Amino acid sequence: MLDRFVYTAMTGAKHAMGQLGNTSHNLANAQTPGFREMVSMFRGVPIQGVSADSRSFVVDSTPGSNFAAGPVSTTGHPLDVAIREKGFFVLQRADGTEGYTRSGKFVLDQDGTLRGPGGLRVMGVDGPIVTDLEAADIQIQQDGRVQARMPGDFESTLIGRLKLVNPAPHTLVREGDGLFTAPTGLEEPSEEVRVQQGALESSNVNVAAAMVEMIKQNRLFDLNLRMVQVAEQNAKTAGSLMSLSRV
Repeated sequence: MLDRFVYTAMTGAKHAMGQLGNTSHNLANAQTPGFREMVSMFRGVPIQGVSADSRSFVVDSTPGSNFAAGPVSTTGHPLDVAIREKGFFVLQRADGTEGYTRSGKFVLDQDGTLRGPGGLRVMGVDGPIVTDLEAADIQIQQDGRVQARMPGDFESTLIGRLKLVNPAPHTLVREGDGLFTAPTGLEEPSEEVRVQQGALESSNVNVAAAMVEMIKQNRLFDLNLRMVQVAEQNAKTAGSLMSLSRV
């Protein structure tokens, strides 16, 4: 009976600690551009057995993310780009696979390649976006077209078009690098996605709400831990009674 009591309380404590870890991760990324809040979901499963209908243990359910849009702030930097409402930018990982992100904080490297978070290449419809380092007056249109004025030119030249995708958010999976991938494979560019140059979308984490959740999760962890301690005390008391009965 002790093992059953301890195991039931342990599953609650274990998953409360997991929730606390996710909430801490959300708070740590509250200022990360384009970050999507992690959502922890668990469910109680009744324990099958004789006289066990009143007990249940906790198991993981499908983890998810909050894809609500975050606030957009104007930066004035030409390589800062925010997505309006729905859609994602596409980055290319070192292994050639694509990942999706809402973070549009881009930079140009020493070769003129446009790079996003983690130094990953920003993908265009026809491949990575690359421009001349001496190019001036870089313009990113609402439909993702990237134009720049080359030295000696009076008119801007089209150097590429951002690959903007619009997968169903509930189908996306968050990978270890923070990017999302679609289990169905590569997404085709979408004509519906619109961007805004000179602006950045902030994280959609509500700091106040996350702090409240952290307090609740700490209390839940303490409650389950106290149940384990009560089980230990009960075991000691039962052992003392059994010792007295043998005298």
